[in-house]
Amino acid sequence: MSATHEVTNQVPPLAGHDPIAGDAALVEACLRHADAATLRSLADLGRLAGSEQAQEWGRLADENPPRLRTHDRYGHRIDEVEFHPAWHELMRTAVGHGLAGAPWRTAASGDPATAADGRERHAHVRRAVGYVGWTQVEMGHGCPVTMTYAAVPALRRTPGLAARFEPGLTSTDYEFGLAEPSRKRGLVAGMGMTEKQGGSDVRANTTRAVLRADGTYGLTGHKWFTSAPMSDLFLVLAQLEEGVSCFAVPRVLPDGSRNVFHVQRLKDKLGDRSNASSEVEFDGTTAWLVGEPGRGVPAIIEMVNMTRLDCVLGSAATVRAALTQAIHHARHRRAFGALLVDQPLMQNVLADLAVESEAATALAIRLAAAVDAGESAFLRLAGAAAKFWVCKRTPGVVAEAMEVLGGNGYVEESGMPRLYRQSPLNSIWEGSGNVIALDVLRAMGRSSDALAAVNAEIELARGLHGAFDDAVKRLHAELGDPEQLPFRARRIAGLLALCLQGSLLLRHAPAAVADAFCASRLGGNAPGVLGTFPVGVAAGALVERASIAPV
Repeated sequence: MSATHEVTNQVPPLAGHDPIAGDAALVEACLRHADAATLRSLADLGRLAGSEQAQEWGRLADENPPRLRTHDRYGHRIDEVEFHPAWHELMRTAVGHGLAGAPWRTAASGDPATAADGRERHAHVRRAVGYVGWTQVEMGHGCPVTMTYAAVPALRRTPGLAARFEPGLTSTDYEFGLAEPSRKRGLVAGMGMTEKQGGSDVRANTTRAVLRADGTYGLTGHKWFTSAPMSDLFLVLAQLEEGVSCFAVPRVLPDGSRNVFHVQRLKDKLGDRSNASSEVEFDGTTAWLVGEPGRGVPAIIEMVNMTRLDCVLGSAATVRAALTQAIHHARHRRAFGALLVDQPLMQNVLADLAVESEAATALAIRLAAAVDAGESAFLRLAGAAAKFWVCKRTPGVVAEAMEVLGGNGYVEESGMPRLYRQSPLNSIWEGSGNVIALDVLRAMGRSSDALAAVNAEIELARGLHGAFDDAVKRLHAELGDPEQLPFRARRIAGLLALCLQGSLLLRHAPAAVADAFCASRLGGNAPGVLGTFPVGVAAGALVERASIAPV
């Protein structure tokens, strides 16, 4: 080929950047909800996330999916899953930088950065900022990282179990392999809720739990989606006479023997290919009750609230990664006599992508700040609305960013197909859009405190923009109309999330960002495609703000 032409007008590799410190919106959100010391503590992670080495880990982990080994060479059942070494590097980095259970850990006595309850004051914001930056490298390993983070508050419903497992779950040591938990430096957690016949309708679960004389329970049944089956501990739902209950299921029992945990097969998934999702059979599997009998759904909701946070963080990270690729391409690729980034219509598209990314980031980090502040009522409703909206928007946004690269973006080497395959996952995880939209209604109906807390946040920006004020009026009208609420659940959930995003941007983002968001997202006739900003929007400035310079 070298004898026929010279290679020109090709975009250089995207490496040597910092997706944390180089992202103005993420930096400002970190400083707003935490402080400069929190941001500095993530400096090493940010530099690694933008390195060629980390990008190679992400590629290798995705291209070499896990393999199930049900039996050893002698015919003994072992139910082990093998991962590529790159997966372990990703996991070791995430756990080591405190992105798993570490935020729940009690800080050192006398530490000035310690809150009244003994935790680091900005621990969850720090983790969220790091999670957004690091998972841009590869999203699949974020699943066990998330579940480890989310398991801790659920386990605290049973202090004895929390005392046993929390030190390992909050550790910054990553130690792969099946062993008795007390002998490991660090633990990873998973969860098993859904079954073949019910999906998100967990009350249709058929897995049964039977109390034993020693106080443990024996589980018999199946789970249709159990993620990361090589985890040390799982939170699982099963039926008691009192109803659906929550249980802790270890892979290895206190006496060192392996629990009954038959991995039937690994799922062949659209995306998230580096992570093992499995079907598991229980047959007298040993478990411990978490919380009260028949109160399994409220117990698991403790975990779900945290996984929802990470669904929003992960989707914001996916959008940001796609935006970074699109801007990088446009700044180096020429067409029709000019760089793409200087062409007006491309500026319109990139600016629209940038506003979408900043709105998602602002809302995601605000949710993490609510965890730090103990704003449970706000988090219950705002987390559900954000999970619906931000995750639902992500596939379309990533598709638009991929189109910026044209045919180059459609080939695997660009990395964009991996982002695109990953993009629907968070909207499906735990419950599809319909399930989450209906949960928004449930959160408002059961807790006036939740609606009041979210409304108070929205009202902080009242009067700052006409389109925003009109959108808030529409939201109140929707909420005040009792007719066919389930039919309108998606409309209400989306408008609620948009109003939250608008309030945050109007109060904290540059005027160009907030004005563009309100004009394009909150008007009565907002178009359904990106890149349709009206004349007068400062598109060039928006693209420049979203650009990440090399470090």
